Amino acid sequence: MPRTATGESSLARAVRVLDAFTADEPVLRVSEIARRAGLHVATASRIVGHLVEEGLLARGEDGSVRGGMRLWELASRAAPTRSLRDAAMPFLEDLHAVVGHHAQLAVRDGDEVIFLERLSARDAVVNFSRIAGRLPLHISSSGVVLLAYGPPELRERVLARPLEGRTAATVTSPERLRALLGQVRQQGYALLPGHVHEDATGIAVPVRDGLGEVVASLSVILPNDDRAASAVPVLLAAARGIGRALRDP
Repeated sequence: MPRTATGESSLARAVRVLDAFTADEPVLRVSEIARRAGLHVATASRIVGHLVEEGLLARGEDGSVRGGMRLWELASRAAPTRSLRDAAMPFLEDLHAVVGHHAQLAVRDGDEVIFLERLSARDAVVNFSRIAGRLPLHISSSGVVLLAYGPPELRERVLARPLEGRTAATVTSPERLRALLGQVRQQGYALLPGHVHEDATGIAVPVRDGLGEVVASLSVILPNDDRAASAVPVLLAAARGIGRALRDP
């Protein structure tokens, strides 16, 4: 692999260029890509040009840059969570039909939760998560479930650092978060009113594979009122269904 004078490979620089894009900002100018990737503008422009030639990036008529169709194709083909999503979709669709708001499937990636799928309705309550979007584990119901059932070293790592808050209800105290995680493991679900947005309640349950390991979280986002808890039984039933589908494909 060709290397620069600094010893960094061309591939590593190309990955930095691709990593400049986010779910919130999928379209960027070359100058911004260069800034985020820590590259000279001319270098970033050359790498972008190569990636455009290969279909991994695409240019707009105004010179802006976005992900290319081939990048999406390769990512979809290689996704390690594809079988999980395929097994979950029938149950996710049924869950969405029952709750009439947002229904989501998420997994843990490092110290963050990433959303694999989300089904929504036109008049559904506000929801800040999105497909391929990420949130810190302690903020959303999906992340709290994955943190609660994750390895002890993960919990201690998250509890040891400052905890970001999104609303006044977000748990930002390590002591309160530790207690919340214990409660989630005891009752089998997380119900977090107003933690990401004041008007929304997130409810999540664990999804287990054929070995009984928690591999994902299934959640709904509902209006923040007294009726939200009624969704827990249907969530638990859907998660059991996904678990059976993973065990007996």
